[in-house]
Amino acid sequence: MTHESTCPPIRWQGVDYRIVLSSSAAKGRLGLFESSTPVGGGPPRHVHRNEDEAFYVRSGKLKFWIDGHTTICGPGDAAFAPRGVEHAFRVFGDQPAQMLTVLTPGGMEAFFLDMAKGDYRLPEAMAEVAEIADRYGLTFTGPPLTD
Repeated sequence: MTHESTCPPIRWQGVDYRIVLSSSAAKGRLGLFESSTPVGGGPPRHVHRNEDEAFYVRSGKLKFWIDGHTTICGPGDAAFAPRGVEHAFRVFGDQPAQMLTVLTPGGMEAFFLDMAKGDYRLPEAMAEVAEIADRYGLTFTGPPLTD
């Protein structure tokens, strides 16, 4: 059985997201989304209390920082951030990065829908973003990565 995406593409902080398989379609077991992040883009350092997160790079180059270790990934590479482990990434080079991201269990992917709906801007709205993130078991722990 296949499931169509239940959400149209969204944009938040210059990143395009599309939920490919929602948590509800996967009976809570996982959430799958694709993203296109511009050069220089990437989230602040953060920790997921509830989810493991796996990234599959389809295009572009990324620097992943996971639990204090830096890894460079390009097309065909993958990275993994277990729940409870601080991580972040940053796109570098000359093209956006396209990734597939899997969260297990699912549910956290809806955070991006909430962020886009409220059009929250970072760092200006960090207090509001952090409050909403806490409802998803997400804690921001530091600034985004730099070059």
